[in-house]
Amino acid sequence: MDHSKLFENIIKKRSFLCVGLDSEIEKIPSILLSTEDPVFEFNKRIINATHKFAVAYKPNVAFYECYGAKGWISLEATVRYIKDNYPDIFVIADAKRGDIGNTSKMYAKAFLENMPFDAITVAPYMGEDSVTPFLSFKDKWVVLLALTSNKGADNFQYHDEDGIKLFERVLSISQKWGTINNMMYVVGATRADMLKDIRQLVPDHFLLVPGVGAQGGSLEEVAKYGLNSKCGLLVNSSRAIIFADNTEKFDIVAGEKAKEIQIEMEKYLRQHKLI
Repeated sequence: MDHSKLFENIIKKRSFLCVGLDSEIEKIPSILLSTEDPVFEFNKRIINATHKFAVAYKPNVAFYECYGAKGWISLEATVRYIKDNYPDIFVIADAKRGDIGNTSKMYAKAFLENMPFDAITVAPYMGEDSVTPFLSFKDKWVVLLALTSNKGADNFQYHDEDGIKLFERVLSISQKWGTINNMMYVVGATRADMLKDIRQLVPDHFLLVPGVGAQGGSLEEVAKYGLNSKCGLLVNSSRAIIFADNTEKFDIVAGEKAKEIQIEMEKYLRQHKLI
């Protein structure tokens, strides 16, 4: 899936919603615990309820690998279910990998070849040779960490050298490695005020923006500063959707929450004359 196809899907659904599948078995409704694979069953019902309003899903790999082999089975089943039933939906492995070249090559093979993910989040700290192996797969994307929303981001990401902050250097240099068709950037929603400056550096790239919903990020501000002529945003919401209800109607409520966000997103797309 390239940049144009992603934009086409956004216009079709009037949404730039990414649903985070950070599925914790401790929070899954008890009615599912007797099923063969409670995590996959939970994900499947969430996906069926939200797919009309979402253009992307983002399973955070940590919520699966913590369960060992069983978790990996749930993860792979989830990704394949999405691709078998809703093939136009963009699926991101939130894995935050990034290591020396040979190791990155194996990580890329795991997520972009052996599992049908469209993209993987990658940490840029080790530089170009740790990122480019992920870019060698046709029609696959790297989602590079640029400016995160956690408190510890202040330790390094805002470090200023010669008038250039570290996250700005990441944005500037990494554009030489990929294109708007295979690289996007993570920018936390709780740093929405920085999006205006970020758009000066990467005007045409997609930005993956986590932190809307339970983490307190403002969708209105993200849209105000982050939208470009091809939308250029995937805004992620996880807990506010998937754990909005803990009863047997959890999936219905998740669908309602996703629809609420989609309706708000449609308003911003109209305001920016994108639909």
